[in-house]
Amino acid sequence: MPKITSAKTIVTCPGRNFVTLKIETSDGVTGVGDATLNGRELAVASYLDDHVIPCLIGRDAHQIEDIWQYLHRGAYWRRGPVTMSAIAAVDMALWDIKGKIAGLPVYQLLGGACRTGVMVYGHANGQTIEETVERAREYVQAGYRAVRLQSGVPGLKAAYGVSKDKFFYEPADADLPTETVWSSEAYMRVAPELFAAARQALGWDVHLLHDVHHRLTPIEAGRLGRDLEPYRPFWMEDPTPAENQARFRLIRQHTTTPIAVGEVFNSIWDCKQLIEEQLIDYIRATVVHAGGLTHLRRIASFADLYGVRTGCHGATDLSPVTMAAALHFDISVPNFGVQEYMRHTPETDAVFPHAYRFQDGMLHPGEAPGLGVDIDEAEAARHPYRRAYLPVARLADGTMHDW
Repeated sequence: MPKITSAKTIVTCPGRNFVTLKIETSDGVTGVGDATLNGRELAVASYLDDHVIPCLIGRDAHQIEDIWQYLHRGAYWRRGPVTMSAIAAVDMALWDIKGKIAGLPVYQLLGGACRTGVMVYGHANGQTIEETVERAREYVQAGYRAVRLQSGVPGLKAAYGVSKDKFFYEPADADLPTETVWSSEAYMRVAPELFAAARQALGWDVHLLHDVHHRLTPIEAGRLGRDLEPYRPFWMEDPTPAENQARFRLIRQHTTTPIAVGEVFNSIWDCKQLIEEQLIDYIRATVVHAGGLTHLRRIASFADLYGVRTGCHGATDLSPVTMAAALHFDISVPNFGVQEYMRHTPETDAVFPHAYRFQDGMLHPGEAPGLGVDIDEAEAARHPYRRAYLPVARLADGTMHDW
């Protein structure tokens, strides 16, 4: 019985902040888990150091389900992004350990592969529609079968999803939150023009996606979805804030454009009504923010009952540990849809050596035992934590808006 003998959190910033949990067992096997919560990283690190790690020492590392229930039910103050990100880190690390002891990649422990690879989408963005379409063309030429389109909005200095670097998008860009100005009216005029230009340039053999990022009211989202229908988008992501899940009924009444939701969800309860009433088509919960592989698999199984597919969030604020775990999940669940793939910088890849690989528009987790990813602690120590916040959005009159 491998007992947990030690655990520690490692905070590093190779261009952006990551929190990693490393667990070691009595037989010397180690496992890693991602605990990154963008803009609130140290809150999770403290939760792990002060409240979780002391409860892990001496426990049987094979008892993944029991430890998950202990950390979730036993806390009393359960759910929430900080708690669930901490639990996810423990869960990932224990699956990593179990795979290493078994000598198998984690996806084999989850039932084996359901497909030969995981279709991913890249991010094409630009200040203008023309720039975005050109970036999308580059992704298609690189073998991507799906591309997310985001472009600047005339009259607005900044727009969500449009970065200074065409390959590496990092929204957490300042020591204190940057304030941007938003106009839903201007945005809704531009988005259909972007898709019209992309279809004309790229044809119909590539999937095109778009992220609204919670910016619209339900009726505005219904109108945008209807306007995008002629261009057959793969999905319209986060069209409106999802705290009130019933709001999505109104969107469904007005458009057949597929809807994707859930990157900020941290529990199966966050998506229960959306899935049960079939108000969405893709659930985007992540391994790190939704309690690890153990809980995310429950969400996927529940979604499968209603024909809802997975489309896990995969931004650069999720470390290569989460990306590896997501790929083991993606390749093993029957109702997989697509995986977001924002490439990490060379500095991040150096801190987190990994076995997953990209080929022909798809990622594969690789055959290394466990998750197939590790953390180079010496390299991590070269990149100390730097406080960084996500921006906030206001309307032209100064009213705070959803970001």
